Amino acid sequence: MSFSVPPAALFIAGAFLVVFLRGMPRSFLLLVLPVLSLLNLLSISDGIHWIIHFMDYKLIFGRVDRLSLAFGYIFTMISFIANLYALRVDNNPEHTAALLYTGSSLGVVFAGDFLTLLIFWEIMSIGAAYFIWARRTTASYAAGMRYLLVHIFGGFCLLCGILMHVHNTGSIEFGYLGLGGLASLLIFIGFGINCAWPGLHTWLTDAYPEATITGTVFLSAFTTKCAVYALARSFPGTEILIWIGAIMTLFPIFFAVIENDLRRVLSYSLINQVGFMVVGIGIGTHLALNGATAHAIADIIFKALLFMAMGAVLHQTGKINATEVGGLHRTMPITCTFCMVGAASISAFPLFSAFATKSLIIEAVAAGHMPIIWFILIFASAGVFHHAGIKIPFFTFFARDSGLRPKEPPLNMMAAMGIAAFLCVFIGVCPGFLYSILPYPVDYQPYTPCHIVAQLQLLFFSALAFTLLILAGIYPPEMRAINLDADWFLRKGANVLVWFITKPVSAVVAKINDAVTDALPKFLLWFGKNPPAALKIGADIIVYNFTDRAEDRQRLEKEKIIYPRDLLYPWSIGAAVSSVLIFLLIYLLVYFLYYKTGAA
Repeated sequence: MSFSVPPAALFIAGAFLVVFLRGMPRSFLLLVLPVLSLLNLLSISDGIHWIIHFMDYKLIFGRVDRLSLAFGYIFTMISFIANLYALRVDNNPEHTAALLYTGSSLGVVFAGDFLTLLIFWEIMSIGAAYFIWARRTTASYAAGMRYLLVHIFGGFCLLCGILMHVHNTGSIEFGYLGLGGLASLLIFIGFGINCAWPGLHTWLTDAYPEATITGTVFLSAFTTKCAVYALARSFPGTEILIWIGAIMTLFPIFFAVIENDLRRVLSYSLINQVGFMVVGIGIGTHLALNGATAHAIADIIFKALLFMAMGAVLHQTGKINATEVGGLHRTMPITCTFCMVGAASISAFPLFSAFATKSLIIEAVAAGHMPIIWFILIFASAGVFHHAGIKIPFFTFFARDSGLRPKEPPLNMMAAMGIAAFLCVFIGVCPGFLYSILPYPVDYQPYTPCHIVAQLQLLFFSALAFTLLILAGIYPPEMRAINLDADWFLRKGANVLVWFITKPVSAVVAKINDAVTDALPKFLLWFGKNPPAALKIGADIIVYNFTDRAEDRQRLEKEKIIYPRDLLYPWSIGAAVSSVLIFLLIYLLVYFLYYKTGAA
């Protein structure tokens, strides 16, 4: 403990240091920081560490237990893999964003209070947004801005909920909340936005495909998994999460099937996999929470592997749409193999990672006697195999000959994919190692004859259905198109709001402004020259509007011409001001007498 430092500190310090480095020193720093961080985590004992007193509160930068350590281990490991993958990127700001993003994610995981959590939560959004902007395209600038706006809103919900929670309880401790009022509901929504809940998910599928090749690997690992961790910490056993998660596993399947951009397919697949974790958190039993944590770890690895494989294709060909690639197995066989490992892992083939992790959640659903949720998860598992297990490798490396003949990507990218592929297989073959770091003791054996046969049947029938749909011409054809999602309503609503503000509202404001700054002073000046005559003109206008007689109109026109002279003597400015002051004095006197009488 005496030699350990806050888990976030190493990466955040490295983020400031990497700005000044180039070449080998920079590469050395990017690779050694995750190693040092892992050693640092291994040296930290369970408990509360690194407390800073702020006003009347304690800021805790190290609440260490088995749940936080499990996420800390995988965040550190994936940082090494992603940094290795990005080693040839000659863009120091992007490396800075990577280290800042990783460090703030670790800060969230080990935060022991809501204030510390909120600070790291917002830093995480800034680092993530840079990965989107760093691609420097028109689409990425727009997507990055939308990403940041959504997460600012989510952070605002989180801030409001935290302030209300502190006001109600006097405590900033980050722990179990449960849904019990407006404060916890706002915090719940703040976490849910980062978790990409249904209807709040489009920031992910909009932004991730527009990020840089290496940035997408980082993005797939941290934001949603920090939200999963936060939900597991604060809302385990919240039943509505079961249905939210079930919907998350279901709807992305249909979007992924018709999507042409292969990185967007993986983005929808990411939401689908997070849905399994959310279901586990909603159930809240030890088995379910172990499953959510284990599947989060497995998903970080195999999703990073799939994004790295698609990134390698984009890096070597400049293309990522299913209609533009195909037949790449001829010249990129190693990348193809790594992609197949990722596809087998996400599809939960025996001997691959998700077989040992997703089954924990499905077993918890079965133990809870939830037949509808169980059926949804089984259907979603078959859908995952369709779009991520088959579609991604099939249309990228087989399907048709696109005529492209790219070479394998650089060695560092191959090495990163190789490490991720090894971990996918290692977890699948030796799940006991992963089970040993989960929050609760695990009494579960995934490799039973019943489970193996049932899973193979599901996969083989899914593959048969895909084949028959392709041969029958029923499977949705790959085509360049913009598929409408829930953000269509937000964008159309935003356009209507902008029109309403810039047209009707602006016109009304302009009229009011003209009246206040121009018409009103002129009227008061005109009225002050002879108030009795002005009042007489006003009365005559009212009479004329009702009678419409010629003699009334003529008298009115004459009064307007000779104003401020009239049958009544015009007032001086001093007299007008004096009358106003007298009126004000009378008003105050009446108000005072009324107030005193009412009080008595």
